[in-house]
Amino acid sequence: MTELTSSFRNPPSQASVPETPTVIIQPSRGLASLQLRALWEYRELLYFLVWRDVKVRYKQTALGVAWVILQPVVSMLIFSGLFGVLLKAPSGGVPYPLFLYAGLLPWNYFAGSLNRSSTSLVNSAHLISKVYFPRLIVPLSGVLTGLVDFGVAATVFILLMVWYRVVPTAAIFLLPLFVLLAMATALGFGLWLAALNVRYRDVNYLVPFLVQVWMYLTPVVYAVTLIPERFRWLLALNPMVGVVEGFRWALLGAQPPGPLFVVSVLITLVMLVGGAFFFRSTERTFADII
Repeated sequence: MTELTSSFRNPPSQASVPETPTVIIQPSRGLASLQLRALWEYRELLYFLVWRDVKVRYKQTALGVAWVILQPVVSMLIFSGLFGVLLKAPSGGVPYPLFLYAGLLPWNYFAGSLNRSSTSLVNSAHLISKVYFPRLIVPLSGVLTGLVDFGVAATVFILLMVWYRVVPTAAIFLLPLFVLLAMATALGFGLWLAALNVRYRDVNYLVPFLVQVWMYLTPVVYAVTLIPERFRWLLALNPMVGVVEGFRWALLGAQPPGPLFVVSVLITLVMLVGGAFFFRSTERTFADII
């Protein structure tokens, strides 16, 4: 009892009481807000999403992977008959089917990746509304899945080069850079459209129309030389022009991309970075709206 009384009479000094640490929670800014490190932490989930999409696409199909080859081959035959035989479109001194397929190869990859990434969030609504993971993985998986189709379709181009006895130049070693540019372009625009598609389902109807119009604005079936020189600066506003022209330069030794190619790359970077920030700013509402 005496000890209790003395403890109340002589309370511990103020200096001996430890100070409570203050924790200030602030939203991250700049590149840190994108949480790119989380993508690496969830890399296994990204792998399984890509593998799932590949299996679902070819499961219970009669022709399987052959569908990936039929689409560009049939397009090549149709456009070769219209533009190569009837209209005698210039092809830079190389056989027109080879010239055409060199443009269809990156374009089909871009169009397919843009379609998948723009609708990926809505198609994965059951997953987004139940568990947490970086939502950026979903549209990214749509872009990476297209690389499988791209690799299969590229075998046809190799056979065409052997058939026409065309030897690639040393610029072929730069081809991965143009593939990376096509990926960045598809992902950049796909992030904008995927985030908008969660709130406005009209995007599902807009994307196919956008891809169709975009193809005719890109020199896929025709050469850039058909466009009057005073209007060619407008091509820099279309990032896929640089990708298609880069493919033809790396594979067929065509005219290399000009100075306007830098403008196309900058536009791609702006769309990619801006799309990533826009995606992250709207990500918190996905589970509630979707």
